[in-house]
Amino acid sequence: MTLPLRSRSSGQPLARDAMAYVLAGGRGSRLHELTDNRAKPAVYFGGKARIIDFALSNAINSGIRRIGVATQYKAHSLIRHMQRAWNFMRPERNESFDILPASQRVSETQWYEGTADAVYQNIDIIAAHAPKYMVILAGDHIYKMDYELMLRQHVDSGADVTVGCLVVPRMDAVAFGVMHVDETDRITDFVEKPADPPGIPGQPDMALASMGIYVFDTQLLFDQLRRDAADPESKRDFGGDIIPWLVRNGKAQAHRFTDSCIRAADELEEYWRDVGTVDAYFDANLDLTDTVPQLDLYDRDWPIWSDAVVAAPAKFVHDEEGRRGSAICSLVSNDCIVSGATAQRSLLMTGVKMGSFSSVREGVILPYSNIGRGAQLSRVIIDSGVRIPEGLVVGEDPELDARRFRRSANGVCLITKPMIERLTT
Repeated sequence: MTLPLRSRSSGQPLARDAMAYVLAGGRGSRLHELTDNRAKPAVYFGGKARIIDFALSNAINSGIRRIGVATQYKAHSLIRHMQRAWNFMRPERNESFDILPASQRVSETQWYEGTADAVYQNIDIIAAHAPKYMVILAGDHIYKMDYELMLRQHVDSGADVTVGCLVVPRMDAVAFGVMHVDETDRITDFVEKPADPPGIPGQPDMALASMGIYVFDTQLLFDQLRRDAADPESKRDFGGDIIPWLVRNGKAQAHRFTDSCIRAADELEEYWRDVGTVDAYFDANLDLTDTVPQLDLYDRDWPIWSDAVVAAPAKFVHDEEGRRGSAICSLVSNDCIVSGATAQRSLLMTGVKMGSFSSVREGVILPYSNIGRGAQLSRVIIDSGVRIPEGLVVGEDPELDARRFRRSANGVCLITKPMIERLTT
């Protein structure tokens, strides 16, 4: 049995009157070749999910039944996933799921020019659903959160906008938008990636960093988007334009993640990760292999919904000395075959095949990859559909690895199809 951090709000759920709008158009360039053919929210995570499934699952679990997803960069993989995994919404129950690619709805020459513009261009679609509140979400973070609690604070505080915030060590906040707040958590200043972030009252060594989650009354949001669209100096961005304007001219309230994060009984701390770099993506996946992981994907009270792949169970074969199919401290998904091979502290996603005498230690292996006989791989991310040649060794010679593959600052090797093709031609 798992329990949320605190009990759900009493009374009529505000989520019934809300629409979640997920911004999923980002390229995710710091993931390098992992996003050559897919947007960052479409990158596989945790065995069978995609990154975007966390924001979408939070919305569904919070009681929100109207959802829009704005896509732009290399969106085919993302759109296909959402069509397969998220097609259970029913209009007759006042539910909706709209996929909103950039489609030059405002101008024949204008794609989405920023996060705010990605909402502005679809005002007519949002208005047709008539939500009272809008929950604006980033589609590229890993976390569990009850948006109903954030909605409740927004209404109770009378704010024009409520901004989801993380409490982080002050100097770790240099890569975020940072809130300067008063004793009531009203935002008095918003600074984008400051060199010297402001501290929190009473906690001078900590700062409030924006999570890219915003709650608005819908009509006020529409008014702000129209005002911003008419401003020739605007970059059409929530963090850069909309939120700072409301901080100066309205009431902006901070909502702390600790007040609405969802934790299972064994999760000791709130968990939020931006998996926007190769090392961060690798570490967050390997977090799941811990005996008591910081993020519990087995939480049946707050499930992470995804595509229900129809596939055979995982299979482990051979039981000879040196040729024994085994997995230690690993997650192994459906349709995997570990044939006389060993996986240690690794994630094998759907359809991975491992040949005899091969091994993976600390590996994140994306779907339908094939690891040849005798290959020895350590600290690797293998992109989907890659065929690792027999006998390939990765993780023992840093200089050789860096010449052949993408090697990160922390010594993680990202391996893709074109890299393997260059080795074999």
